[in-house]
Amino acid sequence: MSAIPDVIIPAAARPVTRLERSSGWRALDWRELLAYRDLLWFLVRRDVKSLYAQTVIGFGWAILRPLFGMLVFTVVFGSLARIPSDGVPYAVFSFTALVPWTYFSTAMTGATTSLISNAPMLSKVYFPRLIIPLTPVLAALVDFAVATVVLAGLLAAYRIKPTAAIAMFPVLVVLMCLAAFGIGTWLSALAVRYRDVKHGVQFLAQLLMYAAPVVWPVSLIAEKFGSNARAIRLIYGLYPMAGVIEGFRASILGTTPMPWDLIGVGAASSIVLAVTGALYFRRMERHFADIA
Repeated sequence: MSAIPDVIIPAAARPVTRLERSSGWRALDWRELLAYRDLLWFLVRRDVKSLYAQTVIGFGWAILRPLFGMLVFTVVFGSLARIPSDGVPYAVFSFTALVPWTYFSTAMTGATTSLISNAPMLSKVYFPRLIIPLTPVLAALVDFAVATVVLAGLLAAYRIKPTAAIAMFPVLVVLMCLAAFGIGTWLSALAVRYRDVKHGVQFLAQLLMYAAPVVWPVSLIAEKFGSNARAIRLIYGLYPMAGVIEGFRASILGTTPMPWDLIGVGAASSIVLAVTGALYFRRMERHFADIA
């Protein structure tokens, strides 16, 4: 049998693959994120399992955190400070707000420190780096689901029935996730370069909690600002969790009309935060392996 002669391809006709360091702003590659969905799912499961590994009560912490917060707020703000609660028991009023707020705080804090916690992965293998801050945002939904079940039990105990506006619940959950993802991606990219962000995020979470209508109703704005209340509401609505929390109360408790103004402004703010946060993250990710 005669040997098959080797075919010599001219150098000019050979395909060339060039690897270059990217610079400037880069668009998001959603197809790449979709291609790595198995890795994202693995990291989410890892975070959920490791969070409660070697704990005595496990997922019970997802119940105790907002439950203890509710008890403290009910005593301090409901009984002592006598802050109004829109005509419902203060325990229900505060717990309904603590469910989305606890998720937001957990997801934002986890996303902020995610790059630092996963620094060894950044220099060993390639994958879309945006998966790292996205992981705690999705993992925190497990605790959110558990707390929502407890909220349903609390509503049953107080014989409060959700209104037809409960149909807005999935939309509010999406806005809540967008807000956590947007702020988390901004802070995670900054935390790699400035480690002060890692230490300051807990203080920021406390500050944002009292800025949100967790312990007080948005109806107080109309009482305090009178004719200027509408303008103040729209400005306040730029804080995404204001519309989310008031929307939760309106859809679940039905004590106030659905705050469409806060939700609309908050939705726009959440989208801007998510898009700009992801773009800034993409711009800075080429430095992560060097300084993480």
